[in-house]
Amino acid sequence: MTTTTPRRATPPVRKGNGTRTGPTASARTATRRRRRAVALLYVLPALLPYTLFAVLPALHTFYLSLFDWDGVTLPSFAGFDNYRRVATDPQLRAAAWHAGALILFFSVLPIGLGLVSAALVARRSGRRGTSLIRTLLFLPQVIPLVAVAIIWRWVYAEDGTLNQALRAVGLGRLTDSWLGSFTWSLPAVGLIGTWVVAGLCMVLFLSGTQRIDQEIYEAARMDGAGPVREFWSVTVPLLRPEIAVALSITVIAALSSFDLIYITTGGGPGNSTVVPGILIYRLAFGGGAVGLAGALAVVLTAVIAVAVLVINRLARETP
Repeated sequence: MTTTTPRRATPPVRKGNGTRTGPTASARTATRRRRRAVALLYVLPALLPYTLFAVLPALHTFYLSLFDWDGVTLPSFAGFDNYRRVATDPQLRAAAWHAGALILFFSVLPIGLGLVSAALVARRSGRRGTSLIRTLLFLPQVIPLVAVAIIWRWVYAEDGTLNQALRAVGLGRLTDSWLGSFTWSLPAVGLIGTWVVAGLCMVLFLSGTQRIDQEIYEAARMDGAGPVREFWSVTVPLLRPEIAVALSITVIAALSSFDLIYITTGGGPGNSTVVPGILIYRLAFGGGAVGLAGALAVVLTAVIAVAVLVINRLARETP
């Protein structure tokens, strides 16, 4: 009878630095590489157009920002002089301040209104009319922004709906040429942005409230919390991811705003509503300063990217 000797397990190979390496390390590495290659193949159809229509134009804009060029004659190399002008030109700084002020109207106010409206709609869930309210609040988001600007230009006109409503209630002394006023033109345009974006924020927060466990609200009510306390102690903290998303979207919309202001005021009266997007357009297509417009576009892109990174970092770190 033949006795079979049991085979010993292959001991792990010890490298010179004392690290143990299993016999399948190379196989695992090959598997990871294959998975990365497959993932790249899935991403490639979206990556190619993104590279062609976003990355390459951005690199070309940076290239143009290094030249003094009017768009017609031969360009002359200017180095980083255009970036120094962006940092020192009073008109460019004023445009940046206007864009910062629009964050209040495009971001802070819509997020506050969206949180309140989402909480109210969530409490009415299942009742008649809830779907209609949700649709009406979201409706401005689906209307083309050019159409929104034209409609509100009629509302803000001297004989428009707003002034007629003020006269009808005996407040005719408060009427004004809202989009032609150096004082009120920027807030007037900003409130249009609030009206448009608030519905989007409401939908984001409403979807977030649906993932909150109702037992948390029941526990808060057992502790004596009312609707306001539930809102601040339960709803707002648990909607932190949705708030971060809404904040990122709205800050980008505020800093990169162009079409709404271009249709309503064109940057006027004077330069009271000029924002970086309007100024880039003026410099590139009307001022013969393509290089300076490119530098401003690069700086604006960098500011938006940093703002989004900071928002996401704070959202992750906030307890």
